[in-house]
Amino acid sequence: MSLVAWKQFICRACGLIYDEEKGDPDSGLPPGTRFQDIPPDWVCPLCGVVKADFEPYEHAEGLAVPVARKAIVARGTGVVIVGAGHAGWAVAQALRALDADVPITIVSACQGDRYLKPELSIAMSRGATRDTLVRESAAEASQRLGLRLVPETFVVGLSPALHQLRTTRGTVRYTHLVLAQGARPVTLDALPAALCWRINDLAGWSGLHQKLSHGRRHIAIVGAGMVGCELADDFARAGHQITLMDIQALPLAALLPDEASQRLRVSLEHAGVRFLGSVKVLGVRCSEVGTKTITTACGKTISADEIVAATGLVTESWLAERAGLTFDRGIVVDPCTLRTSAAEVYALGDCVSIHGAPCRLIEPISKQASAIAHEILGQPHAGYVHSQPVIRLKTKSLPILLHGVPHREGAWEIVEDHDDFLTMRQMHDQQLVATLEVGQVQPHAV
Repeated sequence: MSLVAWKQFICRACGLIYDEEKGDPDSGLPPGTRFQDIPPDWVCPLCGVVKADFEPYEHAEGLAVPVARKAIVARGTGVVIVGAGHAGWAVAQALRALDADVPITIVSACQGDRYLKPELSIAMSRGATRDTLVRESAAEASQRLGLRLVPETFVVGLSPALHQLRTTRGTVRYTHLVLAQGARPVTLDALPAALCWRINDLAGWSGLHQKLSHGRRHIAIVGAGMVGCELADDFARAGHQITLMDIQALPLAALLPDEASQRLRVSLEHAGVRFLGSVKVLGVRCSEVGTKTITTACGKTISADEIVAATGLVTESWLAERAGLTFDRGIVVDPCTLRTSAAEVYALGDCVSIHGAPCRLIEPISKQASAIAHEILGQPHAGYVHSQPVIRLKTKSLPILLHGVPHREGAWEIVEDHDDFLTMRQMHDQQLVATLEVGQVQPHAV
């Protein structure tokens, strides 16, 4: 038995957790492999970044968590968390790690099962199912953390002055409130929800997975951002016919310089994805036999068995605005404590805005949850320090790694240009602000 506590490390690109006790047998790391003993060429089994892009994971699930002595908490007291996604469960975990008895209630619009959302965009080609994606059921997590879960319940109002949360199952009083409601897919009139899938949660993925279980299908994906490109690559590798379209001329054009976007387009096409750029969708209609047809502004029509809308995310504003919370592309929070403009109300994850920018990456969530837990319980803490995580495009045809924050007016320079590998960097005001690796990642290439 090891005398040194097992440690866990989080991938800064996708949020996967490497647990020393469990190892990574599929990658040749048996249980008990210490992180320091992992070869430097080992990569994240989920997204492919290198070992250097992992960091210690605070309040990880492998740490000892005191079991609450009150499995059913009193109504109207304690901490209420809105949302049972990764952020909501992370706050509950962080609170319970510090206090065995603080009452915790999670109000969730879904069932609340725990899964890793970044896996959804690469799960089809791996043969995953809903059961294999769920890492812990809501019932198991609730029992383990000794909290009360209110599933399939929608929030309809919030009164910070009265410390009351109004839901479809009645009013819930709170001492402290944590908003972890996430962000929802952008809805466009041209892409009606009844005819288009939106893969933003396990329910949406499971519904499409069931539709695709009867053989090869033609899937049209509208939106060639990160999620659209990853889904296109994944579905194509699962054997489906894919058409990917975007209003921009190249895939991921809003994030990448043209040289990288062009390589991504070529690699997707080599993987079997048909890309249509500079295409604006006007509408979708469905035939009597179920085939869906997309009409475009340029006169093209695309027929498909299924349509996926991957047109980005937006934070729902009505709850925050009606409650008087400051909102700017997300719920505005203090960058250190994650407190909103209302007393005893905090927020984290996809729904927040820090320094005027949405924070929609999974890696910072554990640190945000830790800061909130310490603040709520009045325990000393250094506070949350926001930094830009590494961004990794999880396409097997062409992995792309971005460090830093590209500047709109910065100039991109090519550092290395090979047939299978491209590295670039961006300078602004004579300062290096971002580096980019396109192709097989090579550590320290830039």
